[in-house]
Amino acid sequence: MRRPELHQRTRGDLEISMTPMIDVVFLLLVFFVWTASFQVVENMLPTSLLGVTGTQVTEMAEPTPDLDFDEIVIRLIWENDTLRWQVNNMRVANLEEVRRRLNQIAAIRQSATVILHPDQDVPVGDVVDVYDQARLAGFRQVQFAASERI
Repeated sequence: MRRPELHQRTRGDLEISMTPMIDVVFLLLVFFVWTASFQVVENMLPTSLLGVTGTQVTEMAEPTPDLDFDEIVIRLIWENDTLRWQVNNMRVANLEEVRRRLNQIAAIRQSATVILHPDQDVPVGDVVDVYDQARLAGFRQVQFAASERI
């Protein structure tokens, strides 16, 4: 009696089905794209915190200009026949103080845009004075904002 062979002597064409492998590769690709984070990595921002303990009296230092800003908004407000200035929502005492702040910011970043936002009642000469201070500080882009007339 002859024992049956486990392997056939004639080998047929070996056919490898590529469809399952392509499916797996596609699924892995989709998985990695969905789970990848395309956000910019954030770093620690510089900050200075005051340590206040107990009944200690501390003096608040004048805040330094932000290192990363795109625009500087200078408001000219006409109240009780007097002119008041605000640089980025911080009140300043006079035009000399506006000039000093603009020079500080220009030392950090001259490419920022200066936006002058005068009230309707502010004399044009005062607006031109602030415009001149911005140009003297070295800012190349000085724009004007206008309020809607009611």
